[in-house]
Amino acid sequence: MNNDKENGFLDDIEDIEAEMEEQELADLEPPSVEELEGENRQLKDRLMRAMAETENIRKRGERDRREAEAYGGTKLARDLLSVHDNLSRALESIDEKLREENKALTEGLELTQRELLSVFEKHKIVKVEPKNGDKFNPKLHQAMFEAPVPNTLKGTIIQTMAPGFTIAERLIRAAQVGVSSNTDPVKPEAPKEE
Repeated sequence: MNNDKENGFLDDIEDIEAEMEEQELADLEPPSVEELEGENRQLKDRLMRAMAETENIRKRGERDRREAEAYGGTKLARDLLSVHDNLSRALESIDEKLREENKALTEGLELTQRELLSVFEKHKIVKVEPKNGDKFNPKLHQAMFEAPVPNTLKGTIIQTMAPGFTIAERLIRAAQVGVSSNTDPVKPEAPKEE
């Protein structure tokens, strides 16, 4: 009896070994066309995603470079605005008598201010100087006060106290303005008699 058990056990081991060999041979068989096509689709998909990601990185880098070029000088430009303001105040304070007595100094100040504005323009720093009667734009203007000025429309600029500046169309400093709060209808001006 023992012999029968041993033979049955050995037969089981041989069967298991045979199955394992068949499995190993099956694993060594070349993949089917469907399996290869599926793997090919997966690889193409991964390649396309990698190419798209690379293109996105390239575009982002290019955009960052352009923005750095356009807006990189924003902090320096903000600091130079006070120089512009001081030159403007100095020129506004010169009366005709002082202008005649110190012609060279006055011309030097004017030339310096023009040169500063020229450098600003070169670096796409543009002066925003609204005129009286222009419509108030909160994206470019800062209302410093409101007043009910007769014969003006509500929401129009009645005074510009300080110009604003933009760099590459991005606001650096808003123009400081006074705005009309007039609610009375605007009366047409009477025709002038000659």
